[in-house]
Amino acid sequence: MHYITSYQSPISALTLLSDGENLVGLWLVGQKHYGAGLLTNAEQKDDLPVFEHAKDWLDRYFAGKKPQIAELPLAPEGSEFRQSVWDILREIPYGSVMTYGDIAKRIAVQTGKTRMSAQAIGGAVGHNPISIIVPCHRVVGANGNLTGYAGGLQYKIKLLELEGVDMGEMFVPKRGTAV
Repeated sequence: MHYITSYQSPISALTLLSDGENLVGLWLVGQKHYGAGLLTNAEQKDDLPVFEHAKDWLDRYFAGKKPQIAELPLAPEGSEFRQSVWDILREIPYGSVMTYGDIAKRIAVQTGKTRMSAQAIGGAVGHNPISIIVPCHRVVGANGNLTGYAGGLQYKIKLLELEGVDMGEMFVPKRGTAV
């Protein structure tokens, strides 16, 4: 059984999903892959302890207090490959960014491959079901290209600015936003 609640953040309304114990999803309302097919039978339940903890975490995050990801019980659903990518996302420090190519290199090493496609990494990052908390907004393209954010590039920029990322070398691509 899944349970749902909402949270009004300073940037967008958010939908949170839990299995009763863990946070399974967090989406900006209207983002790509919203709900990931998990919301159909979800029951509204605003008072779950996991939701209270997640909302407190979000309050602190949006206040610039740098809460730790490990404070929350997270259980995103996805393939082994996606889980590996999401684990790396959790390691990107607050206020920092990493490129899709850097993640591809780390996954290649982990899997014993000579190389890994940055596009494959982009697909996994784009399907991250726990936005903001599992910080997919901290992933950028080569040379500071702000390509790809399922919630929309305007929100990616706001989240990076909130975290104090130096945006001087970053840019929005002229075409495409591969997710």
